[in-house]
Amino acid sequence: MLKRTLMITAFLLSACVTVNIYFPAAAVERAADQIVSETWGNAADQQPVKKEPQPQSKAKESSLNNFSFSIVGSAYAQEADINVSNPAIRALKDSIKNRSAAIKPYMDKGNIGINKDGLLAVRSEDGLNLKDRADSKQLIDAENRDREALYAEIAKANNIANDSIPKIKAIFAKSWMDQARPGWWIQDASGTWKQK
Repeated sequence: MLKRTLMITAFLLSACVTVNIYFPAAAVERAADQIVSETWGNAADQQPVKKEPQPQSKAKESSLNNFSFSIVGSAYAQEADINVSNPAIRALKDSIKNRSAAIKPYMDKGNIGINKDGLLAVRSEDGLNLKDRADSKQLIDAENRDREALYAEIAKANNIANDSIPKIKAIFAKSWMDQARPGWWIQDASGTWKQK
């Protein structure tokens, strides 16, 4: 029985480590939050998200349980951080940051919103003259190109398979939406626009 339990525990632990090696979701989430905050500078406008501490069990655990929990803790503690500071990534972050001041007024007025994929989209052209429409479209196109290139570059810099780029994009989409200013428009999964 003990041998079987150890084998099952070893299998489950190796499966967890394998997932984290091929796609380190937690590290990508931290990187996404950092990049969005740096490039859009919304930290002062947002209330910090408070994470509830996990309650700790006061029950005594067997030696086997203590052993397996210590291995799991070690596996998570050794998760590598995502490299987000090579020259290509820095250039893309700078481009997004430099463009943000031009995009934000359109987002404040509700003309541009964040779509369900975390990219920018025209939500409404109300109140825009022809020049503003053309300018906002150019800004959206450039921003979305840079975002897509950023996700691909993050995958490349961290040896993450190209087929995981949609996962990176989804994580960033959540971060763009979470850090959006109150009053900005965000598209839900069904494609309906809602004001944050």
